[in-house]
Amino acid sequence: METLFNTLRKSPIKRGPERWVGGVCGGIAARFGWDAGWVRVGTLLSFLLPVIGIGLYLVLWLVLPKYDGTIALERIIAGK
Repeated sequence: METLFNTLRKSPIKRGPERWVGGVCGGIAARFGWDAGWVRVGTLLSFLLPVIGIGLYLVLWLVLPKYDGTIALERIIAGK
């Protein structure tokens, strides 16, 4: 699992820094140079699709590292 988490830490998309809930939209916006508000609107619209919107957001929240390198899934598995 350590190899997986180290690979995820190298991802060009990080959660935050402009965050409201989980930082996923802010991280995507920062990576691509988009406005975070528009990414949030797109995310909210995707929530109207069954499973895809909320499910994808939760998966991204679990696996995308924060700017400090911490990964939610890793912390959950480690029990922290």
